[in-house]
Amino acid sequence: MIVGIDLGTTNSLVAVWREGQPQLIPNAVGQTLTPSCVSLDEDGTVLVGSAARERLQSHPERTAANFKRYMGSEKIFTLANRDFRPEELSSLVLRALKADAEAFLGQTVEEAVITVPAYFSDAQRKATRAAGRLAGLKVERLLNEPTAAALAYGLHQKDAETRFLVFDLGGGTFDVSVLEMFEGVMEVRASAGDNSLGGEDFLDALVDIFIDRNKLPASVRKDGRFMQRLIGAAERAKRVLSESSKTLLSMEHDGKAFSMSVDEPMLEHACSQLLKRLRLPVERALRDANLRSAMLDNIVLAGGATRMPMVRRLVTAMFGRFPAIDFNPDEVVALGAAVQAGLKAKDAALREVVMTDVSPYSLGVAVSKRMLDGSSTHGHFDPIIERNTTVPVSRVKNYIPTAAGQVFIDLQIFQGESRMVRDNVHLGELRVELPGGPPEESAVDVRFSYDVNGLLQVEAMVLKTRKTFSVVVEGNPGLLTEEEIVERLAAMRELKIHPRDTLENRTVLARAERIYTQLRGAAREWLGQQILQYEAALATQNARTAAQARVQLEEKLDQLEKSGAVLGADDR
Repeated sequence: MIVGIDLGTTNSLVAVWREGQPQLIPNAVGQTLTPSCVSLDEDGTVLVGSAARERLQSHPERTAANFKRYMGSEKIFTLANRDFRPEELSSLVLRALKADAEAFLGQTVEEAVITVPAYFSDAQRKATRAAGRLAGLKVERLLNEPTAAALAYGLHQKDAETRFLVFDLGGGTFDVSVLEMFEGVMEVRASAGDNSLGGEDFLDALVDIFIDRNKLPASVRKDGRFMQRLIGAAERAKRVLSESSKTLLSMEHDGKAFSMSVDEPMLEHACSQLLKRLRLPVERALRDANLRSAMLDNIVLAGGATRMPMVRRLVTAMFGRFPAIDFNPDEVVALGAAVQAGLKAKDAALREVVMTDVSPYSLGVAVSKRMLDGSSTHGHFDPIIERNTTVPVSRVKNYIPTAAGQVFIDLQIFQGESRMVRDNVHLGELRVELPGGPPEESAVDVRFSYDVNGLLQVEAMVLKTRKTFSVVVEGNPGLLTEEEIVERLAAMRELKIHPRDTLENRTVLARAERIYTQLRGAAREWLGQQILQYEAALATQNARTAAQARVQLEEKLDQLEKSGAVLGADDR
């Protein structure tokens, strides 16, 4: 069985192609959105999703979030006394989604189409594949997120000729893709993006203003519990502004109350630089596609951060029209991944859909260039495959050594758009043996072949000897080697994963514990008694008793949060 997975920075989803349409799969607590959070309980049990997100505020030293932003890097997350790489944390989210799908479908899930930001680098894509493997999944395809959104949108436009742009602003990344659909063919014309721009950055801007305006000491940024509570309060304030014109953001620190009135103009001013950054990828994608905004038939929104009114106003102003709201922006990428899964499974209902994609980056080699005075300068980037070239693709260029008598060339392989290789990303190298002699007799044809999964093969043929040298670019600094993956797989199997059938109870407990830490006095004591009563109900091991107690506790927690009792409470 193959499923489609949207592995997000903030939330993740899993979907399946069934009965001729994509279908979202609910998790253990009945929600389609699974927070991309992982927490290590006191007994060493791993919690994933809502239960882990609740523990961000109460147990920040045992909980991790936003790790997608560090995929392909050497960053280490420490949860209690155990270290995790971003790939491992992502694999735990994938494993939870896999378990949800298997419970829903009643069969084993072995394969998946996993979405990635269009502007993910080679290293980030390989790290995502490693995460899938660590989760026990065969990753059939890495699908660019805006392309996935376009697949979901285009499914209802089969007979139409249309040209549209996908504006995908998620929790941690921003992608833009320009697509055309005609006669059942969906063609990506251009992609651009920013891997360090997302909804979390808008949240950080609000947090920064709160700290600055209230003149809080710099030391508060090192207080994990306070910062997580402030981020949670800022998130609630941001959501309120999606429906009302004004709200109050309030907190307590060291027994002192701090507050700030937040309205949409103030938030927009705070995020002005972020809004400017949203324009640049849009302009680049349109330029690469040789289109003007007026030539687009529609604008499709994807990613939960596009719900922000300021973002929708920006999109409307940039394109002179309102964007399409046919799909829930939180869900559209996962639905598209399920469409691609159906294509992989060769479902008859999708036999007429053909899709092409593009290389998001330019790929090339380091070269030397001769100046007018006869001297040479080194470290220039020479693209062999230009960005936004339709994939799969194979391109070849001819090179000659810089000096007579050379017996080898070390081809240095890079991705990026900068003129000098020092500003691009090094992918690997290939040593090519030369026959020596004059440079012209040691000419080499270098061929780059790039497939839909972002796998790059480099082949060099010495024209005089016809000898061929090749390398598949698979490793990057910071990535797991094959041996390390095997080793980590063994270690991951030893982790205790919280039982899925009791996760709903654990999530409510985590929420109650989080709220408990934010209360004081009588309210805190009262909630402590409610938690004890709930734990007693769970101890009966009677499913009906536990379910009734859970509903009652959830109602009490809702009342506490709606009353504002947990806002501004000190957790010390």
